[in-house]
Amino acid sequence: MAVKFQDYYKTLGLERNATEKDIKKAYRKMARESHPDLQPKEKKEAAEQKFKLINEAYEVLKDSEKREKYDRLGANWQQGDEFAAYQQHQQQRRRPAGEGQGDDYSFNFGGEQGGGSFSDFFEAFFGGRGFKGEERTRRARRPRRGMDVEAELDVSLDEIYFGKEKQLQFSLQDLCLQCGGTGQLGNSFCQVCGGSGQNSTVKNIKLKVPRDARDGRKIRLKGQGGEGEPGGERGDLYLKIKVLPHKEFTLNGDDLEKEVVIHPWQAALGDKVPVLTLEGSVRVTVPARTHTRHRLRLKGKGMPKKDGSFGDLYINIILDIPWDIKPEEEELYRRIAEIKI
Repeated sequence: MAVKFQDYYKTLGLERNATEKDIKKAYRKMARESHPDLQPKEKKEAAEQKFKLINEAYEVLKDSEKREKYDRLGANWQQGDEFAAYQQHQQQRRRPAGEGQGDDYSFNFGGEQGGGSFSDFFEAFFGGRGFKGEERTRRARRPRRGMDVEAELDVSLDEIYFGKEKQLQFSLQDLCLQCGGTGQLGNSFCQVCGGSGQNSTVKNIKLKVPRDARDGRKIRLKGQGGEGEPGGERGDLYLKIKVLPHKEFTLNGDDLEKEVVIHPWQAALGDKVPVLTLEGSVRVTVPARTHTRHRLRLKGKGMPKKDGSFGDLYINIILDIPWDIKPEEEELYRRIAEIKI
């Protein structure tokens, strides 16, 4: 008996290069639209058959091992009516040389056509009874691992520098444990998740900010992601660092930069000026004859690195004239101007 090929990709309206996410999304959409409980009485029987095939397609394509085996049909996947000949040809190729041909390689599907939960194609290819009455066993599928989750983590320079602890709260979509993520229980929608296969969960975790955290870097928290199938491990949580702007400092790699304003006489004669660092204020010597945009370097006053050392702090000098000038100060500026002339 020839077995009609089932195009599972076509059943779910997918291309053959569909991702796992595409498959899950398409299944949920079609399962909702085709659910027998939502159809009028005269269309219920046809809807049940379509619903059964949709579930069968998802059963194969969601499982990497089944999908790989299904995809190996190659060019024969378009020759649905010839699937039986293809299957027999494959079996004969494995038969030792010298053995005869004949009824030994006829199909036995272990039941009347259409009598099982899956189509004859599924039973022939993935389960049921195989050639010459040999029982074909299906390897147990590992419970699916939960999905990895990515979120953004806002951190300040102070939190990074001092390795402060943060209390995080965010929501994620966990697999519905009631229906195992399928969105259905029997022939009805899962009442717990509303047929979505997922439940929203609020998660609270404490995290010590790594002292080498930088903009765009990711922190992996193993087992803090989405819920897996029963018996499957949770996914991971990836936190993408976003360093918040600081009113005093600009971060450049492991180094910090800031501007320091000095007065003309300090620039001309040199002086010691207070400079704020992340650890507090220090006094910095400004050399005589310093000009605007002159850069001073404070070694080891930047951000902590992974190896335990520190970057540097660069000071950009800005010259400024006070808004309020006393008469005697103005007189001094006039005398300077006369000398320069």
